[in-house]
Amino acid sequence: MIHRLLPGLAAMTAVVMSASAARADFSSCVASLKSEAARAGVSAATLKVAFDGVQPDMKVLDFQKSQPEFKTPIWDYMAALVDDERVADGKAAMAQHARGLAYAEQTYGVPRTMLVAIWGVESNFGSDMGGRPLVQSLSTLACFGQRAGYFRSELMAALKIIDRGDIPADKLAGSWAGAFGQTQFMPSSYLRLAAPGVDGSRDIVDSADAALASTARYFDKSGWRTGIPWGFEVKLPAGYSGPSGRKAKAPMSSWAARGIARVDGRPLGSGEAGLLLPAGADGPAFLVTRNFDVVYSYNAAESYSLAACILADRLAGGPGIQTPWPTDDLGLSRAGRRELQTLLTRRGYDVGQPDGAIGSKTKAAIADFQQRAGLPVNGRASTKVLEALRH
Repeated sequence: MIHRLLPGLAAMTAVVMSASAARADFSSCVASLKSEAARAGVSAATLKVAFDGVQPDMKVLDFQKSQPEFKTPIWDYMAALVDDERVADGKAAMAQHARGLAYAEQTYGVPRTMLVAIWGVESNFGSDMGGRPLVQSLSTLACFGQRAGYFRSELMAALKIIDRGDIPADKLAGSWAGAFGQTQFMPSSYLRLAAPGVDGSRDIVDSADAALASTARYFDKSGWRTGIPWGFEVKLPAGYSGPSGRKAKAPMSSWAARGIARVDGRPLGSGEAGLLLPAGADGPAFLVTRNFDVVYSYNAAESYSLAACILADRLAGGPGIQTPWPTDDLGLSRAGRRELQTLLTRRGYDVGQPDGAIGSKTKAAIADFQQRAGLPVNGRASTKVLEALRH
């Protein structure tokens, strides 16, 4: 007799069978990873501790497909990363860690404002380093993710960090992609470039001084030139249609000849730069030097690099971006996002704790409110949504 499963039961059975197959595939893959690590000299004791009870974390595969640096409008990305709150916190952190920053700056030639900007953008000055166990995340990505070979090599590096005794396995946690510590180093970068801070420690998880010194060393080894700015904001002549792009470097004199001038009126100076137009010719424009490329090497996204550089300028007392973004619906600072979440909660939406992080619950609530308020439905936390909620 042929038994036919009901549609719902069939779907549930398929999910269970799929999950079971995934676990079996993961177990087989982990066995291969452990064998490779053992051949590379990682001890059996480390492998036992590192892989004890590890299961795949399939959520990291979703994160891999939706990275905010490439999906978020630039004005939203900048509004949340470079707000008055982060500038104030950064200045306080600079005062608190003045000795460690002076050591890193003098040893490697990287300005303390840039180091603190990276620290702020990467982990909000050590307060948000990520809590995903690295071995679990990297194993999942090595077994099931895109760029599996890359993540396999990063897993091997993480295992060596544990095996050397630098950082224990239970403290080796971070982002979905395996970056960890206060300035979010990938394991291979840590093995190559971790440097002791003024306190003598190389533990970039517990020691801010070690994280700052290691980041300074990374910048130094990546080609940072002392005394050269990362770049600066410029004004374009009306109807500009000339060359642009970070990589299309040209002498400052050639940009001046095209009618491009600094927004603050000072001369462009000497050297070479590329013209960065993150929102097109109608938005803010920047001439960026090879030092901007060094920041880009730390996290290969122009929006990230610009956020870090603008935050560094503001930590040094600069005014931030002067030219308006080409939109009539700007992004929100973290304070604005928290207010938006609070107002959604008062209207009966479940968005969790108002923390300024826009997750799936907040996006769903925004989309529902937008539909009810007659706004375009996109789930985006924006100025227009906040204004509508206030009324």
